[in-house]
Amino acid sequence: MSVKKMIFTGEKESFIIRVLMNKLEDAGISCAFAPFRVNDIGGAGDEDTLIALYIEEDSKPKEDVLHYLSDTLEEKNSQMILIGEQRDIAAVLDEVPGDIIYKTFIRPVDNTEFVSEIKNFFFKLDAGDFKKSILVVDDDPQYLALVRQWLNGTYKVSMVNSGLQAIKFLGKNKVDLILLDHEMPVTTGPQVLEMLRSDAETRDIPVMFLTGKGDKASVMQVVALRPDGYFLKSIEKDELLEKLHEFFQLRKA
Repeated sequence: MSVKKMIFTGEKESFIIRVLMNKLEDAGISCAFAPFRVNDIGGAGDEDTLIALYIEEDSKPKEDVLHYLSDTLEEKNSQMILIGEQRDIAAVLDEVPGDIIYKTFIRPVDNTEFVSEIKNFFFKLDAGDFKKSILVVDDDPQYLALVRQWLNGTYKVSMVNSGLQAIKFLGKNKVDLILLDHEMPVTTGPQVLEMLRSDAETRDIPVMFLTGKGDKASVMQVVALRPDGYFLKSIEKDELLEKLHEFFQLRKA
């Protein structure tokens, strides 16, 4: 389970903020306060940290703070809660990406509801609900086990060992990316890709091929199918994670 950490940021550490923090501490959630300054919020970028931005009336944080929070939370795949008057929350929402906002609370805040929602956030976090979901399709059980080991913790990973199992899995589950073995028996990677692209439910899911052949002719054969990318199976763990991170960041942009 993740360490439950939360940082409140605001113009000042008001009485109401201290009350909310105390309620959360009683619920087993570690809390800290940082003023609306980039240097003070600098330690708030851990992946499992939830940020609560508390807006006093007409005291919206400056643009540099909002930009820093947006960039940091998107980079770390973290989330933020907004607390304030409706118009102040709306002003912040105009300047930050919607996908980093977990919840908004209009003042005055119901303490019981607030604590319940924060506990629910960490329950979802432990369940992996905020992680990108990747389906790996490969007929080699040893390679599947290796990739699972590499990706677990960073992504929500599912595994199947044939193209037909992949089609069946996708009939019941949603994923953000498919890593598909190019050289599979019975139903090959290109055949699976064709089936995915011909179905309205799956045609928009990004597909990256996995291939053990790095010669020019083989690579050109893979690229000709116009996947969203490809990886040689000889790729190292750190490079794979870096490339996947770059891919999701580019899609978000």
